[in-house]
Formats: sequence, C-alpha cells, structure tokens
Amino acid sequence: MKRGAVAIVVAAAAMAALPAPASLVERWYSSLLYPAVQRVLTPLSNGAPFALFDVLCVSAVCVFALAAYRSVARLGWWRGGLRFAALTLTSAAIVYLVFLATWGLNYRRVPIVEKVQFEPARIRHAAARDLGETNVATLNRLYAAAHAGPLSLVALASSFNAALGRMGTPAIVPGRPKQTLLGGYFHEISVAGMTDPFLLETLVAPDLLEVERPFVIAHEWAHLAGYADEAEANYVAWLTCRHGDALAQYSAALVMLGYAGPARPLKDALDIGPKIDVWAIHYRYAQTNETLRFAARRGYDTYLKANRVEKGVESYDAVVQLILGTVLDDGGYPVRR
Repeated sequence: MKRGAVAIVVAAAAMAALPAPASLVERWYSSLLYPAVQRVLTPLSNGAPFALFDVLCVSAVCVFALAAYRSVARLGWWRGGLRFAALTLTSAAIVYLVFLATWGLNYRRVPIVEKVQFEPARIRHAAARDLGETNVATLNRLYAAAHAGPLSLVALASSFNAALGRMGTPAIVPGRPKQTLLGGYFHEISVAGMTDPFLLETLVAPDLLEVERPFVIAHEWAHLAGYADEAEANYVAWLTCRHGDALAQYSAALVMLGYAGPARPLKDALDIGPKIDVWAIHYRYAQTNETLRFAARRGYDTYLKANRVEKGVESYDAVVQLILGTVLDDGGYPVRR
C-alpha cells in the first residue's frame, strides 16, 4: 500500500478506536458542523425523485467489480487479489471517514437523558401498563379520524421542528420520503425505514400502512436531526406525533403498542378498527423471511455496537424508559436541565 493509503487506513482506525468526549462532539459537531451539512445535503437529495442511495450502492458494486476484474486480469490471481484487497481496505477506510463526517459522529453526542430532567424512579411496571392503556384508548378514539385522509408532510414537519425546538435542537430540512430499490429487502427483514448517512435522505419501506407512515417518517427525520440512537429517535418521533394531528397521534399509539401494551389482552382492549390495523401488521410480518430477519438483526446489532451503542438493537426498547422517566412540562415536552 502507498503511504497515502496507509495514512487513510490509520486515520480511520484511530477514529474508530480513540475515545471522543461527548461534550466536544455535541458542541462542535452535532450542534454546529452537522446541522450545516444537513441543510446542504438534504435539500440536494430532496431534489431527486429517486433514492440517490440506490445510485451510490449500484455504482459502488459496479466500480468494485470492474476493479477486481482489472486487477486479476493484469496481475494474476495472487498479486491482483492482494492489490484488490488493499484497494478494498483503503476504500472502506474512506467510506468510514466520510460516514463519520456526514452523520456518524452523532453516535458519540451527549445522550438525551443528560439534557433533560430524567428520573429513573418514575420507570415502574404500573406506569408502563398505564402507557399501554393510553395507547389503546388513543387507537380506539382516533381510528376514524386517522383513516379519514392522507398524511400531511407539512403538518408533520411543523410538529417535528416544534419538538426539536423545545428540546434545544436546531431545526432541520425534513427529508422527502422515498422508496428504494432495497424495498423488497426491507420487507423481508421487516424494516420500516432508513436514513441514508451519506446524502442524508429519508427512505421508507413500500408496504407500510398509511397509519404507520407518520411515526416512521418522524423517526427517520430524528436521525436526520442527529439523534443516531434508535431509542432517542423513537422518543423524538413519539413527541412529534403526540403533538400532531389525529393521524400522527394514532400512528404513535400504534407503534408504541409494540413497546408498551395494556395488562389485558389486545383482543379485549381494542375496537374492531384498530384490531384490523394490528392484524395487518402481524400478517405482513408473517410473510417475511425469518433467516434474513435473523441475519439482518445480527448485522445491525454488530453495526450499532461498533458505533458505541452498547445495547445494540435492544436500544429500540429503551424508548419506554425515556417516555416514563423524562419529566414533561405542562405542554407535554421534556423539561430541559
């Protein structure tokens, strides 16, 4: 490897291994540099009617296939293979450094629990059951209104940026929800959405129910706002939707029902309308590929832990702890420290 390539690999390894003070990341990256980057990249990606992430993926596959072929054709299997391996390592290091610059350093920011009044003593089993009963009541009460019309992205964006403002986070440019060539894969592994960490666009699964879309989109927008942790993104989405219109409130209750349910069976708690929505979600899940789901979950768990999310995929469930443990003001927003 050439000196420049070695330097890139060493820099990437250092960024992955060396500790970074959360306060420093919060002050200079998450609160200053990243918002500026997001306000440039997301409007650019919003201008494309298709997912630019698809273009990146397809281009990368083509370039690497061509590089592998040329290396082997010119130098033979052994020397060509070694050269391609060095190229792959250098390219991976470059991609990782770009990932950190455009979004990934948000994994190292100050967590929400250190920014708001958070009281662990409030997290009790009874409180979780009460949250489940609230979810059920919301679904039964708002079913008709939530199904009366399509999602308003303008209203959702207004509620979202209001939630960010109350949490002391700079407003963002909301991502245009797009479908992706990975839509079929999303279905098979039961993934609802994804944030492109390079061009900062919002990708959603093609088979979501309309009543699922507000929460999923708000969750991905939370990632765009720099909340990389999954529980924190869920929490911001919950705040957004519970202060939104009937569809958004219903969407939050529907998703949160999977995290906090009532003490009684759902078949007794829910009216027929919400039961149909829950059944539709369960039916879609039953049509997915168990092997791919397991592999994807293990892969994502490894990815999260590599980015210093100690609980891995279990971090999704911590949203209930955030909801129950955070002190809210009279307007239903977190009380900041």
